[in-house]
Amino acid sequence: MPGDLNSMCSRVWSVCLLLVWICLGTRVVGVVGSHQGSIPLSVVKLWASAFGGEIKSISAKYSGSQLLQKKYKEFERAVRVEEIDGLRLVKKLAENMEEMFHKKSEAMKRLVEAAEEAHLQHEDDPDLQYEYFNAVLINEVDEEGNSMELGGDFLLQPNDHFNNLSVNLSLSVVQVPTNMYNKDSAIVNGVYWSEALNKVFVDNFERDPSLIWQYFGSAKGFFRQYPGIKWRPDEHGVIAFDCRNRKWYIQAATSPKDVVILVDVSGSMKGLRLTIARQTVSSILDTLGDDDFFNVIAYNDEVHYVEPCLNGTLVQADVTNKDHFRMNLDKLLAKGIGMLDVGLTEAFEVLNDFNQTGRGSVCSQAIMLVTDGAVDTYDSVFAKYNWPDRKVRIFPYLIGRESAFADNLKWMACANKGYFTQISTLADVQENVMEYLHVLSRPKVIAQEHDTVWTEAYIDSTLEDGQGPILMTTVAMPVFSTKNETRNRGILLGVVGTDVPVSELLKTIPKYKLGIHGYAFAITNNGYILTHPDLRPLYEESKKRRKPNYSSVDLSEVEWEDKDDILRNAMVNRKTGTFSMEVKKTVDKGVSVYVLTYCAYHFTYRWSRESNQQPCRCKLHALPTEPFRTTNILMPVIYGNNSTCS
Repeated sequence: MPGDLNSMCSRVWSVCLLLVWICLGTRVVGVVGSHQGSIPLSVVKLWASAFGGEIKSISAKYSGSQLLQKKYKEFERAVRVEEIDGLRLVKKLAENMEEMFHKKSEAMKRLVEAAEEAHLQHEDDPDLQYEYFNAVLINEVDEEGNSMELGGDFLLQPNDHFNNLSVNLSLSVVQVPTNMYNKDSAIVNGVYWSEALNKVFVDNFERDPSLIWQYFGSAKGFFRQYPGIKWRPDEHGVIAFDCRNRKWYIQAATSPKDVVILVDVSGSMKGLRLTIARQTVSSILDTLGDDDFFNVIAYNDEVHYVEPCLNGTLVQADVTNKDHFRMNLDKLLAKGIGMLDVGLTEAFEVLNDFNQTGRGSVCSQAIMLVTDGAVDTYDSVFAKYNWPDRKVRIFPYLIGRESAFADNLKWMACANKGYFTQISTLADVQENVMEYLHVLSRPKVIAQEHDTVWTEAYIDSTLEDGQGPILMTTVAMPVFSTKNETRNRGILLGVVGTDVPVSELLKTIPKYKLGIHGYAFAITNNGYILTHPDLRPLYEESKKRRKPNYSSVDLSEVEWEDKDDILRNAMVNRKTGTFSMEVKKTVDKGVSVYVLTYCAYHFTYRWSRESNQQPCRCKLHALPTEPFRTTNILMPVIYGNNSTCS
């Protein structure tokens, strides 16, 4: 073999020298030829032919092409060429994803049934004493070497499935937000009855070993997580995590909503009150998701839109818009007289006009009133815009310790199916803002609608693969109280959820059938990319550093050639069909660019066996809230059977 290799190298070197000699020789002769004549073209063609033949001979001998052809002929009768039908392929892909989604949803249904049954059998005991495994205190000791209360010995072992993190596959742990008391009666009772979920956690994991984290987020604030793992505070000794602020909790607990936030900026709001008001507005924005629409209006003796460019309308509550409004909150100044009737009138007209356009959530509507008081009940405004249907709920947040005007605000809330809250300090903001979610969840609870929701893709900082942190999505489902005495009150117990790596979705994509330049992707109902070969959520120089708004990358930002959003609109509107478009593909790490005509196949799938249009019970217009909408496959038209592509 070494002799053959040396011989091949020698022959290739000789041919290369010949080529160089021909090129140089032709140039020299060409220069001299002006006096003595040039080399005939036929001679150069002869040299080129000899050179090509030599190269062909060498490649045939050392590449084994002839042997490969011989092998193919031996199996020619047993092998057939099968044309790929792109539309059929994308339908099969959607069915595979649907089946996977259904499997995860079934695991959540088992958790919901177990949680509701455990709560039904439990009677709250205000004096209940119960020791549980606190996620922060497990395996901790005091100065004398004794186990911490609510801690104790908790067996943790590294596990490959969880990126070699030390976990306990038999038990779950409970995390309580730093601003809440570990032994609060409501917390202890909730932790006690939710212990019944441990058995279901283990059973789900045995049925589906691809499951990652499973958890129950309680409406009381505690978070039960399986498998058990130790939580560590930040450098300030704080764990800011509150499950009720997470998107999966909010999406599962409430329906899509249109919200106007009214902020009092009259002279009485100066100082600490205005600071608390800004924080309250910011916390309300935290509870809004991509399916919600909002605006923020400040008022004194007249109304001032926090973002003047968005006068008289609502915008989608995506990350970019919410961050923009937060920056503008610092521009609010307290002065003048508070004319609440002017602010309420503007808010009602904005909601009504926006609803008439058919845009927005077309479901729940609410006005969040952030003020230090109201001198009147303004029933004439409510009679004109909101009664008798009461489609818009009013949620007043009284800022400050004084309660002189609390009665008027309480009346507004009760008369408009809302909820009154008083916020005295900055520490009260987060807990009190969350109260409105329980009210908006009541229609779903009373109707016992266990809608399954899926979040957009996000980065899980606890798990990594060989390329850094991995993308996750969460499936979640609400848990309701089924006790007869509370059924009509619509009590939300919490939300169960599990994380699904996006890599699980990619396993359903048959890459070997797509061809070298073909690819598949999926988007959410908002047009955001769930999975796409060009989605790069992390910076190259620091793989643990996330790009801003990486979880809300619109398809139009990646598929540039879809200039008129034909593909995007078809997918968001859940249409099935095909069309052709030119796509630029790079090879050799971006050095070369090919322009190929692709055939785009898009297909809508429903992940639930049941109707997927049951997110809200406001009897207006049901808007699907599940983010997974449409899959798409792009294949060059020269691949397979693309006769249906136009």
